Amino acid sequence: MLTVHHLRKTFDHQTLFENITFSLNPAEHIGLIGPNGCGKTTLLRILVGEEEASSGHVRRDADLRIGYLPQGFELDQTASMGEVIGQAVGDSRELEKDLASTAVSLARQPNDQELQKRYDSLLQRIASAETGRAAGILAGLGLAEIEASLPISRLSGGQKTRLALALVLLAEPQLLLLDEPTNHLDIGMLEWLEDWLNTSPCGALIVSHDRTFLDHTITRILEMDPQRGFREYAGNYSAYLEQRQAEIERQWAEYRDQQQAIKTMQQDIARVKAQAAYTERQASSIRIGGPDMKIKGFKSYQQGIAKKVAKKAKAREKKLEHYLESDERVEKPQQDRTIKLEFKEANHQSRFAILLEHLSVGYDPSRALLKELDLEVRAGQRIVLTGPNGSGKTTLLRTIAGQIPTLAGEVRLGPSFRLGYMAQEQGSLEPQRSAFETMAPLFPNETEARTFLAFFMFTKDEPLKPIAMLSYGQRARLILARLVAEGCTCLLLDEPINHLDIPSRTQFEQALSGFNGAVLAVVHDRYFIERFADEVWWVEAGGIRKDILKWS
Repeated sequence: MLTVHHLRKTFDHQTLFENITFSLNPAEHIGLIGPNGCGKTTLLRILVGEEEASSGHVRRDADLRIGYLPQGFELDQTASMGEVIGQAVGDSRELEKDLASTAVSLARQPNDQELQKRYDSLLQRIASAETGRAAGILAGLGLAEIEASLPISRLSGGQKTRLALALVLLAEPQLLLLDEPTNHLDIGMLEWLEDWLNTSPCGALIVSHDRTFLDHTITRILEMDPQRGFREYAGNYSAYLEQRQAEIERQWAEYRDQQQAIKTMQQDIARVKAQAAYTERQASSIRIGGPDMKIKGFKSYQQGIAKKVAKKAKAREKKLEHYLESDERVEKPQQDRTIKLEFKEANHQSRFAILLEHLSVGYDPSRALLKELDLEVRAGQRIVLTGPNGSGKTTLLRTIAGQIPTLAGEVRLGPSFRLGYMAQEQGSLEPQRSAFETMAPLFPNETEARTFLAFFMFTKDEPLKPIAMLSYGQRARLILARLVAEGCTCLLLDEPINHLDIPSRTQFEQALSGFNGAVLAVVHDRYFIERFADEVWWVEAGGIRKDILKWS
């Protein structure tokens, strides 16, 4: 279906990636992972033909139908929902007329490959319309309730992303190239997409940081890593982690053996050098008096031995140098480059961090999104708030943070708690300012501010770049850095890991596990929920159902 051979991509004489070689077979699902900026999106653009590789080649089946979902998929803003979906699905009566016309043309020109492709495509579109497949896709992605007349320009960012995914699936692709398809999907939609992929006959190459999604949908992992290069692993994401850990342990064992061998060689060289120096001193101490040739000969003999021993030491030094420069040398295992978060210890805290009493939230007094909430976030508690998109989760967090007024009831904060809020749209950052300018007021001098930013992977010239030039992942790290530096003891996090790569998500989870303040987080990442939450709040029918068990 698809074969990639020795792909290489460079920008401004800098190599982004090289030696990318793999194949993808029909119905096979592959996960493509790696840190932000390693070239995953660029690779997908090359595979679909939107960008050229610097070297290497891509071979596709001649009639392969590719469905490509990029990040930031652009839709026609002037069209309506119904028009966009109609263009993708088509009217069954019009499709049948077109099929009949194409069949006549094909009978006259039976060897015309383009006519044959068009005929096959029309058959598939008609079958899709008749089986209600399109309606199932729209319902599964939460789009069935949207008015067909609604302009695309009035859809939310999440709705546009889900519509773009729906259009790709509706096109009946044989190969899917999906770049972060799980963004803006709630848990129900994630499970629907997993089922769709697992029952679909199409192949798929999926870029995703959602570890549970990868566990449930793929059978092979491709890893792109700037330090380790390109590697393949059989199995899902959990199987990859096990194999990766085994590799690291094996490399550590080989590295320790190597270091011991180098130490032994260095000790041997030092011993031989000492022997040569001793022999030379012995020869130099011999005093020759008169014409005694025997003594002269003995001294020359001793000096010759010293030179031979010194030459032997030099040869062993050269051997060690060649070994240290050879490909046989085992590199010291590299630690994953991740965020280093160190939350400050919380001061003495009151019993509760947040108390909601008869609270109703929303923007329209006549139609509350959530109503009559009586809930408590206790000191040190870790709560995940999850549920369908548009159900009021972000509205609740914004109400607690004091950004919008309550419709009814009250929000009370514990008197000893300092609230920190991370919004998913990252609007708290000033685009024209740099990371350093954002953090500098929180530190006594420039050195401490730069050192602190380095903990969050802002190195070299990155702290001085305008925030508008930073990636979404870098902006998320900057917001986290500011929350830490401000000493917050209660965190409201709205999709905090949405733009983080897998290593950074892992470190973020580790950091929160050592934070003894309270956390209320809106999250759809099931991997995060299972390992983080000691209570889950499910949004259902305008209310919230508490579940003290971890999500599973």
